[in-house]
Amino acid sequence: MDISIVIPLYNEAESLPELEAWIQRVMKENDFSYEILFINDGSTDNSWEVIEELARNNPNVRGVSFRRNYGKSPALNTGFARANGDVVITMDADLQDSPDEIPELYKMITSDGYDLVSGWKQKRYDPLSKTIPTKLFNATARKVSGIRNLHDFNCGLKAYRNKVVKRIEIYGDMHRYIPYLAKNAGFTRIGEKVVHHQARKYGKTKFGLDRFVNGYLDLITLWFTSKFGGKPMHFFGLLGSLMFFVGLIAVMIVGFGKLWNMHNGGQYHLVTDSPYFYLALTTMILGTQLFLTGFIGELIARNSIRRNDYEIETEIEAHE
Repeated sequence: MDISIVIPLYNEAESLPELEAWIQRVMKENDFSYEILFINDGSTDNSWEVIEELARNNPNVRGVSFRRNYGKSPALNTGFARANGDVVITMDADLQDSPDEIPELYKMITSDGYDLVSGWKQKRYDPLSKTIPTKLFNATARKVSGIRNLHDFNCGLKAYRNKVVKRIEIYGDMHRYIPYLAKNAGFTRIGEKVVHHQARKYGKTKFGLDRFVNGYLDLITLWFTSKFGGKPMHFFGLLGSLMFFVGLIAVMIVGFGKLWNMHNGGQYHLVTDSPYFYLALTTMILGTQLFLTGFIGELIARNSIRRNDYEIETEIEAHE
C-alpha cells in the first residue's frame, strides 16, 4: 500500500464527508493505493456515525473510536500502530490542511529520501493571539531540539516513512514534538514543505492558550529525557555533588572563622547564630538528596527492559 492517512478528530462531523471526498479525489488522480484512518477521540457529536457511513461507501476508510476524549497524541499513536502504508500522512480533520499537498509530500519521502517531512503554514489564517505565541514556541523548539530547518513543529500535516511511526511512541501532548522524537530515534533526514493553510470552515478550534504553557513543559521534559534519560546520575549526581561540596566548604569557613577568633582572643558567637551556617547545611542536604535521586534513577534505568534497545540501521551477517 502506498499511503496511510491518519486523521485524529474531535467533534468534526460536518467536515468529514467533504474531507473524505477530497482525499479520495486526490488518490484517484495520482493512482495511489491508500487507506484513511479516522481516529475518533471521544467525540460528543455524531462524528462516529459519519465515519461508519463513509466506511460503508468507501472500503479504504477505517476507523477507531475512543470511549472518551484522550487527546491528539494518543489518537496519533493509535493510528500509527494500525498504519500499513509505505508513507504515513497525518492531517487535521477541520479542512485547514489541504489533501492536495499529499502527492508532493509522498514524493519527498519516496524520491527525495526524507524520513519525515513537516508542513509549514507560512501564511496562516489565525488571530494574532495564536500566531505570535506560535512563533515564540517554534523558535524555542528549534533551539532546544537542534532541528533548525523547521518553522512549524505543531503543523498537523506531516509525512513519515512507515518505519519512523513504528519506532516512536507519542504520549501526553508530545505530538507537538514528533520531529524531535524522530530525531532522538535516529531519523535525522527531516525536511519541510510550505503548505497551504485554509480558514476553518466548520465548528471552532479545540485548542486554547494553555497548550503553549503545556508545550514548554513538555519540551523541557523531552529535552531532559533525551539527554539524561539513560544516565540520570550524570545530571543529578553532578549537581548534587557540587551542591554538597559548596555547602561543606561554607560550613568549614563558618567553623574555621569561629576557631580563628577564639585563637586570637577576638569576639566570637556560636556557629548556629550565623544564618550562613543554616544556608550551608541546607545546601548540603539538598545536594545529598539530588545525589540519591540520581542513584535511584540509575537503578530504575538499569532495570528498564529497554536499556539495550538501540536503533540499528543495517547489519552484515557472517557468511557460512
